[in-house]
Amino acid sequence: MIVIAHLSDIHIDGGHRSFERTRTVMDYLEDLPYDLDVVLVTGDIADHALPAEYEQARRLLTSRHPVVICPGNHDARPAFRQFLLGQPESATPINQVHHADELVIALCDSSVSGSDEGFLDDETLVWLEDVLTQTPAEMPVLVGFHHPPALLHVPYIDGIRQFGAERLAALTGRHPNLAAFLCGHAHTPAATTFAGRPLLVAPGVVSTLRLPWERRAHAEDHVHLDQPPALAFHILDSKGGLTTHYRCVNAQSWANRRQPSRT
Repeated sequence: MIVIAHLSDIHIDGGHRSFERTRTVMDYLEDLPYDLDVVLVTGDIADHALPAEYEQARRLLTSRHPVVICPGNHDARPAFRQFLLGQPESATPINQVHHADELVIALCDSSVSGSDEGFLDDETLVWLEDVLTQTPAEMPVLVGFHHPPALLHVPYIDGIRQFGAERLAALTGRHPNLAAFLCGHAHTPAATTFAGRPLLVAPGVVSTLRLPWERRAHAEDHVHLDQPPALAFHILDSKGGLTTHYRCVNAQSWANRRQPSRT
């Protein structure tokens, strides 16, 4: 079976809190008695898209497991390319493909410069169609990006979701081997469907979204800051079945098990 660790929204900002929460999750993954096929991080790596934030994030996200990363609305493409990917600066979409033994992960850039909303450029959709077309029909493809393209029934998030999603839905219908969509942005574990495929949303590492029916101190109190960081594990079995487990990682329980600090 293929096991993917999926985390999102680490929001490295130069402060202690985001650093410690991300380090807690990465130390937990490093300590697993199992070699993961990939660690997927679906965006909002830096909080202000500053070079120092990306430098710290790059060190934190170094792992014995393969790590693949896509940008979110808090990221900036030029700095993301330079300081995380070691590539020349460019404002073009950051689309990447990762090949595992029996799986392809296509990471699409849904970020829009200067906006919290998401959108897949025509260039990105052409790229994705080519990846799907070039992949053998029996090989499953997981498509990842930051913004969910479907309603999650949380107005705060739905207002800044991925728009123009009917174009992605049309593409999906042409490729039966597109197995699922993986995303972040919402800071809450969620599972729904889009275009007839599973849409699996990773929890936030830095914070957890308050759902509309949960108590809040005031109208703009959108996130819990006291809940532990969390992640998802996606398992793809030999028959094409996809199972997801969500796991909270309590920092206190790992305090005495940490490996040397990633600074």
